[in-house]
Amino acid sequence: MGGWLTADFFSIIVAAFCVGTIVGLTGMGGGALMTPALIFLGVGDASSVVTADLTAAAIYKTGGAVTHAKEGKPNWNLAKYLIIGSVPFALLGPWIIHRIAGSSDQLDTLLKECIGFALLLAASTYALRLVINLIRVRGGGPDADPDPHIRPLVTIAIGALGGLLVGVTSVGSGSVIMIALVMLYPGLSALRLVGTDLVQAVPLVLSAAVSNIILNGLDWHILVPLVIGSVPGTILGSHVAPKVPQSIIRRGIVIVLTMSGLALLDKAGWGPLGAGENQTHPVFIAFVGLAMVVLLPLVWGVIRRTQGLPMFGAPTVAELEGHNLDRGVAEPPAATVREDQAQVP
Repeated sequence: MGGWLTADFFSIIVAAFCVGTIVGLTGMGGGALMTPALIFLGVGDASSVVTADLTAAAIYKTGGAVTHAKEGKPNWNLAKYLIIGSVPFALLGPWIIHRIAGSSDQLDTLLKECIGFALLLAASTYALRLVINLIRVRGGGPDADPDPHIRPLVTIAIGALGGLLVGVTSVGSGSVIMIALVMLYPGLSALRLVGTDLVQAVPLVLSAAVSNIILNGLDWHILVPLVIGSVPGTILGSHVAPKVPQSIIRRGIVIVLTMSGLALLDKAGWGPLGAGENQTHPVFIAFVGLAMVVLLPLVWGVIRRTQGLPMFGAPTVAELEGHNLDRGVAEPPAATVREDQAQVP
C-alpha cells in the first residue's frame, strides 16, 4: 500500500474529481481537460498520461453509449461510417507518432506539442458550436431530420481525423467530431448528435487505448486514482448543474482550453512561444487568459448584435448548448447532462 498512497495518487484523485465535476456540470468530454491537468501535475510522461486517460474514457464512454443504445437515440447508420473512419486511424495514430519521434524525450516533447494544438482546436470548435447554435436559434433551426441522407466519404473522413487526434492526444472525440456533425447534419437533434457521438466514441477510444497500451504499457498508479476521483465528480456535477451559472462555466472552458494549449506548447519549447520546460512564459499565458476574460463577453455580445439580439441577455450560452435542434426549444441543462454525458470522464 505504501507504493500507492503517495502525493501523486491523491493529486490525481483531486484533479480527476475537479475535471469530473466540470464534465457533470457541462456535459463536455473530459479528455481535453484531464490530459493537460495530469501533464501539468507531473505524475508521468505525456505518453503514460494519454494512455491512462484513454483507458478511463473507454470505461465511462461505454456506460453512456449503452444508455443511449437502449433508448434508441443514436443514428446507427451515421455512427457506422464514423467508426469505419476512426478506428483504423485511432489504432495507427500512436504508432505514427512513435515512428516520427524516435527517442523517448523527443516523443514526450512531440506529444505535448500535439496535445497543445489539439486543445486550441478543441477550444475553437467549442466556441464555433455556440455561434452556430445561436444563428440557428435566430433562424428558427433547420427542419428535424432524424434519419438524414448520409454522405459516406465525408463522414468517414471526419471519423479518420477524429481517430487520428484521439489516438495521438486523447483529445477530439467530443469536440472536433461533434462540430463536424453539427455542420454536416444540422437536422439531427442535440440528443441524437450526442448519442451518435457516444456510440462511435466507444470503439474509437477503445482502439486508441489498446494501441497506446501496447506501445506504452498502462500505468495503474495513474489509472486507478483517475477512476476513483472522476466517478463522484461527474455524479456531483450532474446534481448541482441546475444551480450553477452554466453560461459562465462554458465561456470559462474556452478560456481554460486556450490557456492550457498555449501553456503546453510553451512547455514543449514550440518556437514562437517558449524555449522548453525550464524557460516557460507564465506571465504571457496569464495575460492571454486575462485578455480573453475581458474580450470574450464583448465578442459574444457583438455576435449577438449581428443576430438582432441585445449584447447581453437570453438566449444564454447554456440555453444554446441545450438547444433542441428538432423543435427549436431549450432543454434543461441538468437533464441533458444526466441523460447524455454523465458517464463521460
